[in-house]
Amino acid sequence: MNWFIVKIVYEIICGDGRHCAQFDEQLRLVYADGLHEAFQHANAIGRQEAVCFQNDKQQLVQWKFLAVPEVLPLVDLMHGAEVFSRIREVDYVEQYKSVLLTRAEALSQNQPTCQPYHSLT
Repeated sequence: MNWFIVKIVYEIICGDGRHCAQFDEQLRLVYADGLHEAFQHANAIGRQEAVCFQNDKQQLVQWKFLAVPEVLPLVDLMHGAEVFSRIREVDYVEQYKSVLLTRAEALSQNQPTCQPYHSLT
């Protein structure tokens, strides 16, 4: 048995869906015998955790499970081991850097922030 990082992607649809497209990309740990089994476990989690509910405006909110596009084995569990990397291309470079630095500063002072990235890409 080995640990794997899996990416589970949901589409978030609120009301009639006339809003900026939203997708939740979740990185999860899965314990499995191999890549295929990890993929199967991740798909089961994705289906189980897809939900629909009414928000405070009485609009239907749907978290629709889309796919498991990535399964990565965790080979070397040691301090500083890289577990995920993504190269981003952004339209608003200074804004992107500002958000990163603001988040880092807040974390350094033990004050997590929830400023979104969505407007920066």
